[in-house]
Amino acid sequence: MSKGPSAPKKNEELKIHGDLRLDPYYWLNDREAPETISYLEAENAYREEEMQSLKPLEEKLFLELKGRIKEDDSSVPYFKNGYWYYLRYDQAKDYPIYCRKAESMEAKEEIMLDANVEASGKDYYQVGGLSLSPDRNWLAYSYDEQSRRIFKIRFRNLSSGEELNYELANSTGSASWSSDGAYIFYTQKDETLRPNKIFRHKIGSPVQDDVLVYEELDPTFICSVYRSKSEKYLIIGSHSTVSNEYRYLPADQPEGEFRLVQPRERDLEYSIAHYGEHWYIRTNFQNAANFKLMRTELDKGLKENWEDLIPHRKEVYLEGIAIFEKYLVLEEREKGLTRLRIKTWQGEDDHYIEFDSETYTAGIGLNPSFESDKLRYGYASLVQPFSVIEYDMGDRSKKLLKEQEVLGDFNANNYREERRWYEAADGKKVPVSLVWRPDRQSEGPQKLLLYGYGSYGHTIEPSFSSNRLSLLDRGFTFAIAHIRGSQYLGREWYEDGKMLHKKNTFSDFICVAEGLVKDGLTKEDRLFAMGGSAGGLLMGTVINWKPALFKAVIAAVPFVDVVTTMLDESIPLTTGEFDEWGNPKNEEYYHYIKSYSPYDNVSDQAYPNLLITTGLHDSQVQYWEPAKWCAKLRDYHQGSNVILMYCNMSTGHGGASGRFEALKETAMEYSFLFWQAGIEK
Repeated sequence: MSKGPSAPKKNEELKIHGDLRLDPYYWLNDREAPETISYLEAENAYREEEMQSLKPLEEKLFLELKGRIKEDDSSVPYFKNGYWYYLRYDQAKDYPIYCRKAESMEAKEEIMLDANVEASGKDYYQVGGLSLSPDRNWLAYSYDEQSRRIFKIRFRNLSSGEELNYELANSTGSASWSSDGAYIFYTQKDETLRPNKIFRHKIGSPVQDDVLVYEELDPTFICSVYRSKSEKYLIIGSHSTVSNEYRYLPADQPEGEFRLVQPRERDLEYSIAHYGEHWYIRTNFQNAANFKLMRTELDKGLKENWEDLIPHRKEVYLEGIAIFEKYLVLEEREKGLTRLRIKTWQGEDDHYIEFDSETYTAGIGLNPSFESDKLRYGYASLVQPFSVIEYDMGDRSKKLLKEQEVLGDFNANNYREERRWYEAADGKKVPVSLVWRPDRQSEGPQKLLLYGYGSYGHTIEPSFSSNRLSLLDRGFTFAIAHIRGSQYLGREWYEDGKMLHKKNTFSDFICVAEGLVKDGLTKEDRLFAMGGSAGGLLMGTVINWKPALFKAVIAAVPFVDVVTTMLDESIPLTTGEFDEWGNPKNEEYYHYIKSYSPYDNVSDQAYPNLLITTGLHDSQVQYWEPAKWCAKLRDYHQGSNVILMYCNMSTGHGGASGRFEALKETAMEYSFLFWQAGIEK
């Protein structure tokens, strides 16, 4: 068996704080260099060669995954300002079609945007935001053709179908209209892809005449602009990891000046929602670690005027709110499980929507109408497909609007789910959600895929995946480790997995894996791991620490060269993440980050079988991080396990666009797992 391509070594000396690092593959960060492209193509050819015998299985898996999808599907329509809106998919087509019907779902369909038409002939196409003018006649829509998350905004007249002969470039993709429909406000990105400027554009006027209404000068912040649910205000938000700041402007006064709510303060986080004469503020003010809900009059935004509406609770994390004319809906998380709480403004009713499953995910859905007494929410579990449910907040009745249809012989009763807890190195209890199919498993330890992320407070929910059935139906158990760095157990769970506590994320994952082995659910030669992006960092660290624990690992678009990236403020996202990882220009953080950074800690040892994926145009984790890591692993790896890398030369962080193209990459990843698990079909 070939060891694979060998990248040339050209040591780059990287010195800071008196510490010298030699990076032999630093040169790979030039995506225009022929030598870089040649190396990436060689890696792709090597992976193709090593997995050539799996092609029939890969094709079978692709057809299997695709076969579960209802190809002519549509979303649940919602009503707003005289129209029903929905998106649908046509048979055999990759992209959504955005539609509406006037007043009734029996009316004639109007196609606002057919992404299949727009994507024709393109290697990549992604629709960003869609926003309608107040008279519902103009559509502002955005698209990305490079997979760099840099969007262009165009304007289409929905009556005539004609488009204006210009576009707004370098945007985040969203557009917010003034009340008169004469202006839109949009966000632009700087050279590091940081959203840092808000412009006002007059429809039909030259782009060069656009007015800069806000510039975010602090490189650790990003900014955005949106319209309040009430549609009365345009709101500019500035956001960092640990602080927020908001400004507002009446939407019917687009040429006015934005007014500040509460100035930014480090460690003060807040968000605002407008209703009536008040701002409703979700915040961690006054040491409310798990957040609380406060309220203040519109012209009294300073924090000293805020009053408690829902006090802070130590054991309950307030994730979000939805405001209705008669009701306030709270999305809360307690002991890892989401609860939806319904309150009347007068206080005569206060209750929770009941959920029965041991592990599940639920959340407030799209509810554009203030006046409605009905709440739409989503629900799913590891065995229950995603459902959209309408809940009457008055009589407490439920109506199923749509359940994800899974084609084939799927029966939820064939599968089992549960939640377990394992003790971490410091005594904390780490939850893990599991799902399996009992009739496809034999006695004893099972093949098990353990998934993890654990960064940015992002929680990997125990939700349904039709793709995952291909694992479960072949005897795999699938598990999600709800490790620190997420907010599964509240804000403290996140804080205890970032900055100088980051190593808890990695040790938690290892403790869960070892716990599953100890309990007899699996064993090392049947245990597999997977994570992407910051979850790829997780994969890189745990295989440095415990290389024999896993049979094989998939690291998708992995963030593995942490020190070098966090020292380079020209790279997208770096400055905004100092409060997530720490700034290595500070010596304490430099040494701490270096002590776990996967690329810096590759050593002479036998690594598990490894599949690394990346995209040449990735804007979140630059392709050269996984490429350098792969090359270095090959230098140090002992033994015969394979190290493979796949670089999609046309896409970025999210992989292929289109619902079917993306399945081809999933099929490739699954075929790698089955190969390593000894499953041939």
